[in-house]
Amino acid sequence: MTRTTAAAIVLFAVSTATILGAWAFEILGGYAPCPLCLTERWPYYAVVALGFVLVVAAMASAHERWIRAGLAICGAIMLASAALGGYHAGVEWGWWPGPQTCAGGGGFSGGGVLPDLDNARVVACDEAAWRLFGLSFAGYNAVISLCLAIVAFCGAIRPRRTV
Repeated sequence: MTRTTAAAIVLFAVSTATILGAWAFEILGGYAPCPLCLTERWPYYAVVALGFVLVVAAMASAHERWIRAGLAICGAIMLASAALGGYHAGVEWGWWPGPQTCAGGGGFSGGGVLPDLDNARVVACDEAAWRLFGLSFAGYNAVISLCLAIVAFCGAIRPRRTV
């Protein structure tokens, strides 16, 4: 297995696991996401989709140049995701103000398909719903995104030729 293929597999698997984890915390754990939390998921959705295409292409022995280009795109997306997670963590720590949309949000509140709008919980972006070792969901998003960016860029770099 080439380094490029391994990077594509890791990128796809970890991105998928991260999104599944976010959904589990929301649906099973009852942690309603704020508007910034929902925005932070979009880079993962993009990388899951592109990562899947890259894994299939790598397994089908597609030209490695295209796979490396896709990994570079995923790396850039994950760098943006890390910046967004860092920004959100800074909002939670009170280092800077969040966007105006951070006063709304909500999540699933019960048994129906749609949320109960009369009893919707308002989730503010500046309040960390959960922390472990000092990091909130947003902080862990920044760390995971940065690690995935490193994996993607390492897979995108052409291997050195030995002389």
